[in-house]
Amino acid sequence: MTQRNSAIAPAPNPAKAKRGDWWRDAVIYQVYPRSFADSNGDGMGDLEGVRSRLPYLRDLGVDAVWLSPFYASPQADAGYDVADYRAVDPMFGNLLDADALIRDAHGLGLRVIVDLVPNHSSDQHEWFKRALREGPGSPLRERYHFRPGKGEHGELPPNDWESIFGGPAWTQVPDGEWYLHLFAPEQPDFNWEHPAVGDEFRSVLRFWLDIGVDGFRIDVAHGLVKAEGLPDLGSHDQVKLLGNDVMPFFDQDGVHDIYRQWRLVLDEYAGERIFVAEAWTPTVERTANYVRPDELHQAFNFQYLATDWDAAELRVVIDRTLEAMRPVGAPATWVLSNHDVTRHATRFANPPGLGTQIRTAGDRELGLRRARAATLLMLALPGSAYIYQGEELGLPDVVDLSDEVRQDPAYFRGAGQDGFRDGCRVPIPWTRTGSSYGFGNGGSWLPQPDGWGELSIEAQTGTAGSTLELYRAALAARRTQPDLGAGDSVEWLRAPEGVLAFRRGEFVCVANTSGESVTTSAYGRLLLASGEVTEADGEAKLPADTTVWWTTTP
Repeated sequence: MTQRNSAIAPAPNPAKAKRGDWWRDAVIYQVYPRSFADSNGDGMGDLEGVRSRLPYLRDLGVDAVWLSPFYASPQADAGYDVADYRAVDPMFGNLLDADALIRDAHGLGLRVIVDLVPNHSSDQHEWFKRALREGPGSPLRERYHFRPGKGEHGELPPNDWESIFGGPAWTQVPDGEWYLHLFAPEQPDFNWEHPAVGDEFRSVLRFWLDIGVDGFRIDVAHGLVKAEGLPDLGSHDQVKLLGNDVMPFFDQDGVHDIYRQWRLVLDEYAGERIFVAEAWTPTVERTANYVRPDELHQAFNFQYLATDWDAAELRVVIDRTLEAMRPVGAPATWVLSNHDVTRHATRFANPPGLGTQIRTAGDRELGLRRARAATLLMLALPGSAYIYQGEELGLPDVVDLSDEVRQDPAYFRGAGQDGFRDGCRVPIPWTRTGSSYGFGNGGSWLPQPDGWGELSIEAQTGTAGSTLELYRAALAARRTQPDLGAGDSVEWLRAPEGVLAFRRGEFVCVANTSGESVTTSAYGRLLLASGEVTEADGEAKLPADTTVWWTTTP
């Protein structure tokens, strides 16, 4: 097959370049552009701001950068409502800025992954605006899900589906028809049974691949295809009859035909470009379907993200993940935080079982101690890991934002998701003092809390024991330890109750989740620990909520 001569990132690690599968053990850093760095003082992060901070990411030790959406958008859902997939929204810059960012990243040995939002567009997308103007019978309406309503006069929605953001998943337009939106009304769902939709997105893929991106994170990858006929959700028993005990609007088998076609496009390009699926599925085994050899490369491991800090529960999800990925030959992925969930430093500060969106600060000291330990555990597991901006600083969620400043659309819908995603999206601090703690020379689109500067990159750089230096040391160790990174298994070791211990070649990881200090074997030369560890006479005393790395090499 012809290889296109698009810009290709220098591999951040020579060994990975020779293997040609850098993504199997990559550490990928998620940048939420509006909250990362502001270059023009308008209070909103932008592409030039990201570009200016790329050396920081290189020095942190990550392999790639994933950028949340920066496309032209009315911003009804923070850019996940796209009006033009081939344009940069002016609030973030322009296409020249995107090109410069990609080139600079490649020059620093960083790869760039961009978000793609194929389940829905903005209601300001030209297709949807024309569909509304042209009325019932318009060919453009066939590219979305327009339907007549139920009831004597069509006054009821076409089915009983509810939006993820709360309320009906249907909105009626003035001419009487209804359109489907699984998220906000400003985000109408595409009809992926229409060939024009597939043609358009294959063209969009080529547009960004030609600019030089190294891959795509696929938003709502599980949602593109709906059950035939858009049946009512009805009772749980009816849902089970639709197959695989999944919702009729999520995780339908038809999505896999789409991704096989996309993989053919991606494989036209040199440089090991990748797809990453945001696929919320009922089981990790269903997730594995998305990463079969002719489909996508990675899928986020949300089952792991949602697991409490508990050794027994963690071992179950680790084993199931590795077992599910092994038959399809895909790497496991591990993630603790992202732009849609409460940061893990706050989740772990609260009692278990509260889910991934939490409204209280909890015990900050406990949460940070567990978060540091959880990070070392995650980075020791075989496969690829994702880091969300600011977690390397130990940032907590900002849980006390007032109603007046919140912008999460789910918050204003009054149902569905809790709508507290703003707390993990507050702009990160770069400096101890100054306007918006170095985020920019103006304000910030969400208010930063007092004391944010003491958690800043400036405050933590070079500070022994800081969370930032822990991340830097861990990522450096992943590069130098041959048994870390890629792989598909771990060798579990005997350990006290509440403790996980496993070996990978000459590397050993021990994580104490028990809530009290424990004594274990000292497995060799201590590489790194998330807390203070005492060793004597071949034994090690681990404080509560601490993870330790050892190597058996001298």
